Amino acid sequence: MSALTLKVAVSLTNRAIVAGRKIAAAPLTIAVLDAGGHLLSLQREDGASLLRPQIAIGKAWGAIALGKGSRLLALDAQQRPAFIAALNSLGQGSVVPAPGGVLIRDQDGVVLGAIGISGDTSDIDEQCAISAIEEQGLRADAGVSA
Repeated sequence: MSALTLKVAVSLTNRAIVAGRKIAAAPLTIAVLDAGGHLLSLQREDGASLLRPQIAIGKAWGAIALGKGSRLLALDAQQRPAFIAALNSLGQGSVVPAPGGVLIRDQDGVVLGAIGISGDTSDIDEQCAISAIEEQGLRADAGVSA
């Protein structure tokens, strides 16, 4: 697979919702972006709060923009807050440095896009993202294991 298609993006969002329901997660919002950072799919479960779409997109966008899972961006935010502040200024506030943004790689390691999830704790969001990607037969790259 050389590019993330709409069909795969929608499948990823559906798989993430199923993963969330299996563990009784809070209502989730799932965003899937292609390798260029363009939104392919966005689904918001009933009951998900108002800012969840922007948070999910921000987690995925940050992963794509920096080439690493948002868990690593969260560590960067703790260790280098000035860098993350500058990055968010450059990205017009588009980066959410919290776990839940996971790179989607093909079997050769090529980045196809990213999935961002928001709604439960960041660890649960990330767990649902990884599950969806792996069930799709792709490689999840969260940066570090949850």
